[in-house]
Amino acid sequence: MQIGFKLAAEAFDPNELVRQAVRAESVGFDFVEISDHFHPWLDNQGHSPFAWSALGAIAARTDRLELATGVTCPIIRYHPAIIAQAAATTALLSDGRFTLGIGSGERLNEHVVGQEFPPVLVRQRMLREALEIIRLLWRGGYRNYDGRYLSLSDARVFDLPDTPPKIAVAAGGPRAAEIAAELGDGLFATEPDPDLVRTYRDSGGMGPRYVEVGVAFDPDERRAAEAALSTNRWMTGGWKVMSELPNPVNFAAASTTVRVDDMLEAMVCGNDPKRYVEAVRKATDAGFDRVVLMNAGPDVDAFLDFYSSELQPLLRAEG
Repeated sequence: MQIGFKLAAEAFDPNELVRQAVRAESVGFDFVEISDHFHPWLDNQGHSPFAWSALGAIAARTDRLELATGVTCPIIRYHPAIIAQAAATTALLSDGRFTLGIGSGERLNEHVVGQEFPPVLVRQRMLREALEIIRLLWRGGYRNYDGRYLSLSDARVFDLPDTPPKIAVAAGGPRAAEIAAELGDGLFATEPDPDLVRTYRDSGGMGPRYVEVGVAFDPDERRAAEAALSTNRWMTGGWKVMSELPNPVNFAAASTTVRVDDMLEAMVCGNDPKRYVEAVRKATDAGFDRVVLMNAGPDVDAFLDFYSSELQPLLRAEG
C-alpha cells in the first residue's frame, strides 16, 4: 500500500502547490497527485494553474516522491499527442517518477475550447483512441493514426524516457474499468468501489489501483466540516453531476442544499487518527493499493504535521 497526497490545483496557486509537494515528501507521503483543471469547481476556490508546469517544478524540487495526474482528459481540451509529449517530458524530468492518470473528462474543463462535450459512451470511445495514440507515439518514430474521432499526422515525440510512464485510467463504471485493464497500466477511481476493482481484475488488469479518499483535518470536527462545505461541497453530487455541469456557478447552484452535516457524512472530519485509518482500510479492503488523501480542512500544514506525527505510523503498522 502507498499513501498519496492530493494537490488541489483548484484551491491553491502554483507556487503553493509546489511548496505543498515538497512538504509532502518531507513528511513521508509516497506520492502526490495533481488535478488537471481549466476551471475550479467553485469560484471561491479561486485557482486553476496549469498542472503540467507545476509538475515540472515539483519534479525539480523533489527526489523520491512519485508524481501523478489525477486526472488528465486527453480528448477535447488537449489532443492526445500533446499529452504524450507532456507525459514523456515529465517522466524525464522526474527520473521515471511519473504516472499518467487519464480519464474522459468533465464539461467544466473541456467546453472552454468551444467543442461539443459528447455523451459518456462517445467520450469513452474517444478515450480508447487517445490511449492508442499515446502508446503509438511512445514507441518512437513518425506516426500516423486515422480513427473515428481522433487523428494523427506525421507526429513524433523526440524526447522519450527509456521506460514509458505507467498509465492509470479513471473509471466510474464497468466499461471504463475494462478499458483500464485493456489499454492502461492501472486503475483510478474517486470512490472505493470494490466492483470497479473486480471488473478491472476480471478483465485482466494487473496494475496499481488508485482511489481518492476525502478528509478534512482540524482539531475541531465541525470547523473541519465547515471548511469542507465552503470549498468541497461540489463532490456530494456524484460523478454523473460532476461530469456534466459547465461552470463553477452551476456547481454552486447545484450544491446550495448541502449542509455541514452532509460533509460530516461524506468524509472524515476532525483529528481522530483512528477514523482516518478506518477510511484507508475501507479503500484497501475494496482492493485499492494507492490511497490518495484529499484534505479539505482549513490548514494544509496542520494536516501534513498530523500525517507525519500521528497518522503515518498507524498506517505503516496496517501495512
